[in-house]
Amino acid sequence: MTIDPITLSVIGAGLQQVCDEMDLTFSRAAFSPVIAEANDRSDGIYSAEDGALIAQGAGGLPVFVGTMQFSTRTLIERIASGETAAPKPDDIYIVNDPYLGGTHLMDVRFAKPVYRNGDIFCWLSNTGHWPDIGGSVPGGFSASATAVEQEGLRLPPVKLFKRGEMDREIYAIICSNIRVAEQRIGDVQAQASALRVGEERLGQLLDRYGDDTVRAAIAELRTRAAQQMRARITDIPDGTYRSQAIVDSDGVVNEPLEINLAVTKAHGELTFDFAGSSPPCAGPMNSVLATTLSSVYLAMRHIFPDVPMSAGAFEPLTVITPTGTFLDAHYPRPVSGCAAEVSQRIAEAVFAALVQPLPDRVTAAPAGTSGNFGLGGYDPERGRSYVMYQLSGGGYGGNADHDGLSNGCSTIGISKAPPVEIMEQQFPVLYRRYALREGSGGQGAHRGGFGLHYELELRRGEARASFVMDHGRVGPQGALGGADGAPNEVTVWRDGAAYTPEHLSKEQDIPLKAGDRVEVKTPGGGGYGDPANRDPAAIERDERLGYYTNRP
Repeated sequence: MTIDPITLSVIGAGLQQVCDEMDLTFSRAAFSPVIAEANDRSDGIYSAEDGALIAQGAGGLPVFVGTMQFSTRTLIERIASGETAAPKPDDIYIVNDPYLGGTHLMDVRFAKPVYRNGDIFCWLSNTGHWPDIGGSVPGGFSASATAVEQEGLRLPPVKLFKRGEMDREIYAIICSNIRVAEQRIGDVQAQASALRVGEERLGQLLDRYGDDTVRAAIAELRTRAAQQMRARITDIPDGTYRSQAIVDSDGVVNEPLEINLAVTKAHGELTFDFAGSSPPCAGPMNSVLATTLSSVYLAMRHIFPDVPMSAGAFEPLTVITPTGTFLDAHYPRPVSGCAAEVSQRIAEAVFAALVQPLPDRVTAAPAGTSGNFGLGGYDPERGRSYVMYQLSGGGYGGNADHDGLSNGCSTIGISKAPPVEIMEQQFPVLYRRYALREGSGGQGAHRGGFGLHYELELRRGEARASFVMDHGRVGPQGALGGADGAPNEVTVWRDGAAYTPEHLSKEQDIPLKAGDRVEVKTPGGGGYGDPANRDPAAIERDERLGYYTNRP
């Protein structure tokens, strides 16, 4: 079937709008600040045949693009093999098993089949970051876990909703294994409602244009996305480009982990080879294959943002399975740091490799950490337990055109830090400081953006703090002669005495009482180009504003 360009464009925009409405519904209906305010979630449409990405919401986390594609594919395969019960209309599956196309356990995925005339037309899927999924520490970010069971409850694909009704027995099992379980029902219903809204909106689109026309448009959009990615790749000269990125430690063994990458351009395609990277690690900084692949995809999305979000955009990209490394984790390796931290080191390695042939398109390294900070305790004033999850931004790398953005979101997505006012209202904390970390951007012809400097105090009760962050050993790397950004710094103040974790920005179960404080300085972005080539007017402005009081 031939589709005219206008109809193709309208259908493409319509599919995007379906996903955007799912995103909006999810955030507006969710109870947890990490979803309702930080937008740590994503929604998409996936192929009924192989789970391939059809469309994703513009406001969804890019790292979930690949992972939901793989988890949907795995679900389809398990249904075909009989391992998972076959779907019926209005069923919704739940799954968070990282080894079945996921990230870490806190990222819980729902999937719903969309039926047309008795057959599955496509799947709708979304992912939401639950603030707690059980495990040894509140929030799930166990910095010293040595097995996935220590990180929380692991769910294979099961039907949480059957014919539109929630299975109370399965939900009871979930609630029996997580903290503050009474607060989860709001997020669960919000996540399911988003899929139902998506099904309704998609049905309206199909009714308007017809199933066959929309199906043909989806195929054409996928083909064109592949063509566009190949067209962008032609700008890269044939050859192999190498880079390295460092993970501070795995949280258990205090030694750095290496990501070694070789990107080869040949025959109009790119091949990514992580051979020589560190072997599987003892702690939670292993990455499952789906997250590793998705990290490469999101890095390319940063470099070529005009290429549509579709499985077709991934076709010219081949990632050699990094067998025998910490980038291809298998059960029971712990993985809580994979999506939020290791994924960003992978993206950083891609940037560092491709800035060589694409200096006008690729930036120096961004902050590259989500600043995962979990705080769990009991609020005596409200008479209830709580789990608080704080994520934070950092500086973006400088680029060929301008300085890096300050306090930008993490590389893996567009989630934002929840407003201070919301956090203080929801939890017994007081933010003593929330400001730019001046001077943290790496020097360069275009300097890196500044990180964030925040400090919060526990107001009442007792709590336990846990961190899984990164870039504390070395800062985000500069590009083409630019200096590295400032590394991450974490200080815990207990009884007025400063405490720095042995693993710099990874530790768990730090006891806090009222009056104790946690201070975090997130990384600045790497500098781009030789600092000697910086515009004198830009130097004068930085100094006038006090950005670099100790500038060499």
